[in-house]
Amino acid sequence: MALAGPPGGAGWTWRPVARDALLARAFHSCTELRGRFYLVGGLPAGGATEPSGDTVVFDPAAGQAVQMGARGGPRRSHHDAVPVGGRWLCVVGGWDGARRLATVAALDTERGVWEAWSAAPGSRPPAGLSGHTCTRISDRELRVAGREGGTRTQRRYGSIYTLRLDPGARTYCYKEEGCHTTSRSGHCAALLRTPGPHPAHQLLLFGGCNSPEPEVAGHWSPGKIKEEPPAALHLMEQLARLVSTGQGSQQGPRGLRHHSCSVVGPFAVLFGGETLTRARDTICNDLYIYDTRKSPSTWFHFPGADHGLKRVGHRTCLWNDQLYLVGGFGEDGRTPSPQVCILDLFI
Repeated sequence: MALAGPPGGAGWTWRPVARDALLARAFHSCTELRGRFYLVGGLPAGGATEPSGDTVVFDPAAGQAVQMGARGGPRRSHHDAVPVGGRWLCVVGGWDGARRLATVAALDTERGVWEAWSAAPGSRPPAGLSGHTCTRISDRELRVAGREGGTRTQRRYGSIYTLRLDPGARTYCYKEEGCHTTSRSGHCAALLRTPGPHPAHQLLLFGGCNSPEPEVAGHWSPGKIKEEPPAALHLMEQLARLVSTGQGSQQGPRGLRHHSCSVVGPFAVLFGGETLTRARDTICNDLYIYDTRKSPSTWFHFPGADHGLKRVGHRTCLWNDQLYLVGGFGEDGRTPSPQVCILDLFI
């Protein structure tokens, strides 16, 4: 197992902890809810155009995956999913094999059934979404960012929508925000606190276009977003020690898409993806850490040494002070990984 990082003993790798053919997919969603990872949809192989309609539940404590028997699951890829109310898994938008959608499907994890929620009166949905992001602001409010359009027409800029949910009524309502972003697809989004004594929150978009600059897709003043207790104190401490060994930069990765992103305290941890800056060898295995503890925020780049860890269309999930890597296509951009790995840091 190749370690990566600067000389002097600091490094990182993804350590395999489970393997199951049920997990082999890419461009799926993987969402932690009550200590389980819910994998929905995705593509079974490179070149496939028909997404899967299955739902697989992975138990990280036991290291086991099972296929859910719930019928009516959404056939989706390039979608996003968020946990709501500690009970529902809401799948937003994506590609169904024929068109881009903006609908919301919800898995009621208590009853083990899929529900098709309906648009509330006054909802103004996007024309269609794929390769977008959907970020939970609260149990009733999500923020959707991406380039909307059908298969033939795509806007030349990115749109931002507030998506309001009413779990009791099983309805949702889109409202387009007045601001636009750069046209992005396959980007990631991170809801991060701003530094300082009165922390506000901002939603930053990374990648999905040629620009290396993050873009603000929402700002919330102090107290507007309910503070969650820190979920991964040991991992935060390890990341702080890792970046202390690296050389910081104001510039992030240029032209990266279909990478993963997880927020760990003041850090956004990005991994893998596909670069738009090279004609060959486009699948990446680099770790990027965006450190917001001081202003201006700083990027740290830790290149990967193990070609077997190249991934695109994968997901990372935070649970029990560990960062998990699930699925994605490997170096050839076609073969899905059946592995689950944990990020190991050596400081």
